[in-house]
Amino acid sequence: MVISKVNASAATLTKNRTEGSVVPTSGMCVTCVDGCIGMCEIGKSAYRGHEVIYPQPFGVITTAAEKRFPVDYSHFNIMGTCVGAHGIEADSDKAIFPNVDLTVRFGHDNGIRFRRPWIIPGIGSTAIAKNNWEGLAIGSALMGTGLTIGENVVGMDPEAVLKDGRVVDTVDLKRRVELYRRYQRDGYGAIVVQANIEDTRLGGQEYAIEKLGVECVELKWGQGAKDIGGEVKIPDLGKAQMLSQRGYIVLPDPFDEEVIKAFERGAFKEFERHSRVGMVTEESFAKRIEELRSAGAKYIFLKTGAYRPVDLARALSFASKYKLDLLTVDGAGGGTGMSPWRMMNEWGVPPVELHSLLHQYASHLAEKGAYLPAITLAGGFAFEDQIFKGLALGSPFVKLVGMARGPIAAAMVGKTIGRTIDAMQVPVYIERFGNSKDEIFVTAADLRREIGQDEFDKLPTGALGLYTYYERLTQGLRQIMAGSRKFSLTHISRDDLAALTPEASRVSGISYIMDVDKQEAFNLL
Repeated sequence: MVISKVNASAATLTKNRTEGSVVPTSGMCVTCVDGCIGMCEIGKSAYRGHEVIYPQPFGVITTAAEKRFPVDYSHFNIMGTCVGAHGIEADSDKAIFPNVDLTVRFGHDNGIRFRRPWIIPGIGSTAIAKNNWEGLAIGSALMGTGLTIGENVVGMDPEAVLKDGRVVDTVDLKRRVELYRRYQRDGYGAIVVQANIEDTRLGGQEYAIEKLGVECVELKWGQGAKDIGGEVKIPDLGKAQMLSQRGYIVLPDPFDEEVIKAFERGAFKEFERHSRVGMVTEESFAKRIEELRSAGAKYIFLKTGAYRPVDLARALSFASKYKLDLLTVDGAGGGTGMSPWRMMNEWGVPPVELHSLLHQYASHLAEKGAYLPAITLAGGFAFEDQIFKGLALGSPFVKLVGMARGPIAAAMVGKTIGRTIDAMQVPVYIERFGNSKDEIFVTAADLRREIGQDEFDKLPTGALGLYTYYERLTQGLRQIMAGSRKFSLTHISRDDLAALTPEASRVSGISYIMDVDKQEAFNLL
């Protein structure tokens, strides 16, 4: 069954008056009563209008779609076996899950090394990203995984210095890069700088390459959460005017005298800043790749969203033809800091369908002997079983899984715990583990030994939260892989999955559970 919650959601801070009796098609209460104050989305829209398009409250939440798609990753189960081992000697004393190798290498020269097969695909200019960057950057760097600085960071920085419309110095972008670099260990992981139209016009990636020494840059065609450019809300008139002058779409017009008066008297409290949509052509794409390589970019990535299938084919074709190092494909309904709520639920190709099409297209190119970049799958991944399923579904082309909401949640929880420790008000639920970060965070002892007492004492608890979450994913993924007798990532295959429904099998090309091993089983019998 496909279900959309169409007129009430925690995301828009709305609810139906008759919660138990709702019209399936419209989402309206079965009985809409004259005199209701308007708790539902229609009612709230009657007095707050366009504000209700977006999840609320902005700046302290991340959001993902509530829609139930016909097929999702839970419609597959992981196949295990009691025979043999791949990637290690078939010896019970050696084929143990701590020996599973989770490192991955990719790039045109195999020069990018991650300790774990995941990356945060794009954390940009939203307040939720900026306010948790310390935990995200340090935690990712310590674990040796990738982190992408998303769109609009340069343009949103009030302290960025522009000359002739191009950036020559920044505070925020520089801070983000340097925080990651400071804690990076042994060359593992990568900090990536992404760009949309506005970033490109400002020369943000050239600045990152030339002034900050960034090696990895990413072009952004879109994401799974929305079909338009990035947007944020701005509670400050001066900043809204600055962003308008820098070329962003700002609504309402922050220079209109009547708008200024309305803002000052409290008729509305936030301006909206929007980015433009891209106009992809092969000519402009090829030109931009050449510009970045001429500027000194060592590795070039592309991120695309849940657009129609021909656009996925276009992204893969361009990434192949121009020999990019990584392509990220983000399925519909994925997480975001701010996207139009109904758009997030009702547009685009869902993850399993999109990733299955991707596998078809990549296989077609591979059969022709074409170059293929490493591929990242994104769109709602959060736990080790989902990571395994993504790697298996996209095998042998997919090298990484992209996650954002899970890592942000872990960093936020870690940060919040730190505040309760400082205030000596650790909640009872957490206090059962202790009252200090050494007692509460299970990774503390090992990490203190690895990086030293002084460095550990400086670690923000947001970083500890992310690192500890990643440690859980590490052990969980190793256990699942060992159960499938796959002791390195390169041995994971589509055969490690079974579809639980005929529909999931039809969409993905993964064998239906009742057909798995059928011939081999009867041959054995």
